[in-house]
Amino acid sequence: MLNFIVTVIVGFVVGVLARFFYPGPVPMNWLWTILLGVGGSVLAGMVVSRGRAGFHRAGFFASLIGAMALILIGRLLHLG
Repeated sequence: MLNFIVTVIVGFVVGVLARFFYPGPVPMNWLWTILLGVGGSVLAGMVVSRGRAGFHRAGFFASLIGAMALILIGRLLHLG
């Protein structure tokens, strides 16, 4: 349970920072901000593992870059 709480808190922080550093407005509520941060961490973790077996945790900076990439993908697909 503690792991889940930490994941939500870190996801929120990463999501808020990604929205702050991404150029232009990124309108979304706090739930989507958390999901953005967690999704960025997952995306960065997949890139870090580079096809090897298992999943490797990404660092904070990589998670931030992953979240910003998700914002860009959403914009390119006209999701937000």
